Formats: sequence, C-alpha cells, structure tokens
Amino acid sequence: MTSEIPMRRVEGRVAMSLLATIVANALLVAGCTLGPDYARPAAPVTPAFKEAEGWKRAQPRDDVPRGNWWESFADPELDALVKQVDLSNQSLLAAEARVREARAATDAARAASFPIVSGNASATRSGRPGGGSNLPRSTGNNFSVALDVGWELDLWGRIRRTVEAAEATTQATAADLAAAQLSAQSLLVQDYQLLRVQDAEIRLLEDTVAGYERSLQLTRNQYAAGIVARGDVAQAEAQLKSTQAQVLDARIQRAQLEHAIAVLVGRPPAELTIAARPLNVVYPGIPMAIPSELLERRPDIAAAERRVASANARIGVAEAAYFPTLSLSASGGLQSSLLGSLFALPNRFWSLGPAALAQTIFDAGLRDAQKAGAIAAYDETVANYRQTVLGGFQEVEDSLAALRILELESAVQDEAVKAARESAAIAVNQYRAGIANFLAVVVLQAAALNAERSALGIVARRLTANVALVKALGGGWNATALAAMAR
Repeated sequence: MTSEIPMRRVEGRVAMSLLATIVANALLVAGCTLGPDYARPAAPVTPAFKEAEGWKRAQPRDDVPRGNWWESFADPELDALVKQVDLSNQSLLAAEARVREARAATDAARAASFPIVSGNASATRSGRPGGGSNLPRSTGNNFSVALDVGWELDLWGRIRRTVEAAEATTQATAADLAAAQLSAQSLLVQDYQLLRVQDAEIRLLEDTVAGYERSLQLTRNQYAAGIVARGDVAQAEAQLKSTQAQVLDARIQRAQLEHAIAVLVGRPPAELTIAARPLNVVYPGIPMAIPSELLERRPDIAAAERRVASANARIGVAEAAYFPTLSLSASGGLQSSLLGSLFALPNRFWSLGPAALAQTIFDAGLRDAQKAGAIAAYDETVANYRQTVLGGFQEVEDSLAALRILELESAVQDEAVKAARESAAIAVNQYRAGIANFLAVVVLQAAALNAERSALGIVARRLTANVALVKALGGGWNATALAAMAR
C-alpha cells in the first residue's frame, strides 16, 4: 500500500509532462493564422469634387458645429426635436439592438479561445438482495464531485479569424447605427424646414386671399354702379375661391409634414403640435471636405469597409478547415462511499485525455466549396464598398451643384417676383381707373402669386440641399470613433 501512492505520483508527473509537451507544441503551431491579412481595398477617389469649384467655404470653419450640425440652422425648437430622435425613434432603437446582438456574437466567438470548465456532483445508492452464503445481501453509497475541462487549441487561427470577422461585423453594425442616426436626423431637419416653408406659403396665400376679397368687393361695387359687367364679378369670385382652395391644400401638406416629424421622434402624430411661425431662413456655412476624407466621415462607407474586413477574415476560417483540430480534455474530483469523508485528500481522482486530433479525409469537395464561397463573398463586399464610395461622391456632387445653381436661380427669381408684383399693382390701378379690363388684373395677379410661390419653392430646395450636403459629408461623424462605438 505504501508503494502505491508514490507510483500514482510518478504517473501523475508523467501525465502532466505529456500534457505540457502537447500544449507547448500546440501553442508553437498556433502562431500560424491562415488566410490573407486584411488590407483596405482601393477605392475610386478623385483629388477634388468637380462641383466644388467656386464653393464658398465657411469662414472661419471653427464656428461650425462638429457634432450637432443641425445647430447651424439656429432654431432652438429644431434642436429640441432632433435630440428626441436618438431617444425615441424606433428605427434607431432597432439598429442599436442589432449592435448589441453583434457585440454578443463577438463575445461568443472570443469565448471559444478559452477552455470550457463544467462541474458535476452525484450521489448513488446501490445494493443486491443476496441469495445464499456466497451472495450476501449488501448495500453501498457513492458520492462524487468533479470538474471536467475541454479545450480546442486554435492551431491554425480558425478561432482568431472568427473573432476578427465578428469584431469587424460589430463595427459594421455600429456604423450602420450611425448611418441610420444621421439619416433620421437629416430627414427630420428637412421635414422641419419644409414645414416652416409651408407656414410661409400658407401666410402668402392667406394674404393673397385677403387681397382678392378686397378686389372682389371693389368689383361688386363697380358692377352695382354699372361700371363693369357681371363677368368681372364672376372672374373675381373664381380667383378668390381658387386661392382659398390652394390654402386648404397647403394646410394638408403642412399637416402631413407635422405627422412625419412626430413619427421620427417616436410619438403618435396626435401627440405633437408644432405652432406656425414666420420663416427664418438660415443657410449655414458648411466646411468642405476633400474626397479622400469622405472614406472616414461617412458611416455608410465605413460600414461597407468593415464588412470587407469581416469577409476577408472568413476566408481564413474556411482555409483552416483543411487542417486537423486538436482537442484536449481533463477531469478531476473527489469520490467516496461516505459523504462525511468525501473531501478528504485520499479520495481525489483525476484523468487526462483523451487528446483528440481530428482530420477530415474526404468531404466530396465541401471545404473547397466553402472556401470558394468565402472568396466570392469577399469579392462581393469589395464591389459593394466601391459602389458605396461612388454613391457617396455622387451625393456630394449633386448637393454642391444644387446649392450653387439654386443660389443663382434664387437671385433671378427674386427679380421675377419684384417685376410681377409691380406689373400686378399697375394693372390694379389701371382697372380702378377704368383703362384696363379685369381679366388682365387676374392674369397678372396669378403670375405674381406663382412667382412668389416659386421663390418659396427655391428656398425650400436650398434648405433641403444644405441638409443633403451635410448628410453627404457624413455630418459630424468620423470613423475614428467606430471602435469605441462597437465596444
């Protein structure tokens, strides 16, 4: 009995030495990570934006809000609404949940790098009934507690590549969240600006209705005096009613914009009312970026690039399938027939192994197909990334062209409004003097109203183009914050 314990110690040392040798050799091999190392794919970047020629840069650029870009419009009510987007917009909350889901998947992938330890405890009681002098009746108890350890060694970097792919995917979903946030903010600012323009248009139409009511009364007075025909009264009434209908139509558009804003801030339309007020037009100075900066400033481009990185890592995962996997296991615990002495040192037991080396010999081309699929998925993400970059450049160029040309158009339209107002006023004075018919007055007044509505339309398009340019340039976002967002 005395020689049995030293023998067990020798066996334990031999087993531990063998396990240490296997682990050491495996760790040496584990320095190998299969698959291509990631490099950002080349994208079609030009040195400058074509439509930026003659662009007025913000002077000085430091006074432009970097993060809360909507503050450039100097509207406290707008600021309060945009802040509600992050808190209550359901699409953003869904995107934020996708980030947490991807983060959990990354943690799950990283957990595979570590051993899995499980514990168990058991208690059994057994016996036999006996059947004579040679088979006496007996009963016995068996108590045990044990820990089991299993560990798959990452010999070829399969787990490391899986973690790399999951981390890149998490960063992509974080960039998706930023893109959704920027899109929701931009849409709200645009809808709010259009609502204020609609307020101005309703005010213009209501003032016009008031003027037409005075013209109708004048025409009725002249008809009663026998100066004009009944047809002039009918034309004045038709002009008035038509404009009143336009007021109602404008109110429909305003109501729909107010409803859209309510949904963007996560509220039922019935719970949000935005009071009408005069239009305060502010065209903020927007600092221009060079095209290469767009790759870091736009979250949708960053998301597409991170998906390229994830697809690249999955090629390594597919390549690792060609090589064997090594799994180690061990167990140890305490076992006794008496519960009171279960935790005594002599009752310990342990086992090492099996150490399983598994290699697929034949799979009918499964691994080849998986690798080919991973490469094709990578090529797809590269193409999507480059297309996203091109789309970003187009959005910037479109917004720049719109702002530059709309500024010129606005100046021309203001002159047209001035001329139309003057001609309508002359026609009214001539009609009062009896040297012009009412049809000429109607035509010129309608032309003046259309000119003013067109001018407001240009204001709306300029405001929308300003917001579109901010969005196209990425707002105040930058990819340097992506890793922190993913964490």
